[in-house]
Amino acid sequence: MSTWRTSLRYDPVPRLLNAPDPALIFFVRRDVLDEPQPEFRSLWDLPEAQRLLARQRQSGAWEYPKNGGALQPYNNFAVLETWRSLGILIDMYAYDRSHPAIERAAAYLYSCQSPQGDLRGILGNQYMPYYHSAIMELLVKAGFADDRHVRRGLDWLLTMRQDDGGWIIPAQALPASKKTHRFWRGAPLPPDRALPFSHLATGMVLHGLVTHPGYRTRPEVRAACMLLKSRMFEPDRYNDRRGREYWLKFQYPFWWPNILTVLEMVARLGVTSHDSEVAKALAWFLNNQRADGLWDTGYGHGSRAARMECWVALSICRVLRAFLG
Repeated sequence: MSTWRTSLRYDPVPRLLNAPDPALIFFVRRDVLDEPQPEFRSLWDLPEAQRLLARQRQSGAWEYPKNGGALQPYNNFAVLETWRSLGILIDMYAYDRSHPAIERAAAYLYSCQSPQGDLRGILGNQYMPYYHSAIMELLVKAGFADDRHVRRGLDWLLTMRQDDGGWIIPAQALPASKKTHRFWRGAPLPPDRALPFSHLATGMVLHGLVTHPGYRTRPEVRAACMLLKSRMFEPDRYNDRRGREYWLKFQYPFWWPNILTVLEMVARLGVTSHDSEVAKALAWFLNNQRADGLWDTGYGHGSRAARMECWVALSICRVLRAFLG
């Protein structure tokens, strides 16, 4: 048995292989057990993927569910829902640009790109470097790494760094009283470069940069990863998801930063388990496993939460394997 599995109190693999989720089992067998698997496009015909594809609009976007609430006219939440839908298709069902639905979605997202290179819409006309980079990450995974829109988008991110090497969400630093309808529609607020970086922004921005093989080797990207790594388990300096507890809230596909997303990134950069901050985060997973082999995600209970626990556990297995062999 692999070294990383013997390091755990309970082997998570049997529990994952018993999950009623063919896509999950495919990735467990392929990425954790190194077993030959059918061609990945076999996942494309699974029912959830097909239901999600059926909701795609002709424009390439997915419509944000209104749930009875009125959306502000300056927020284009179709961008958010398109990102969320692509995350499921790409991360859980291995879709890539060879499927026409992914090409249509990319074309829609490119239509939301400003002349400066950033994607706009979720925050009105204001900069959204964190969602922008999360979208870039999925496009890279889907095979668009060499697309000029993606490279322009990643280059834009590098121009938006703070003086300390991280990122903020410019609107996050503004008092709530100033976030009026006119503000969201107005010219983008530039970042105050002297402000300290935000964990929330930096953690999401780095995922897009580290996923791209041509950008993860850049010294400023590595330096930002090391900066974020040094702040694991510490509170953020801004109000959104500020508490230490958010480092231990896990979801899949990845959304907000946590110790798992940081470990995944620094593993790609070649940081080893001998790093003291990495060792501390790995120890949390080794010491907080449940008897069923899984981990609490911090997102409640029920069938959807139970399914997420399995996908989070798969991600934990991938990270443990990367660091512990």
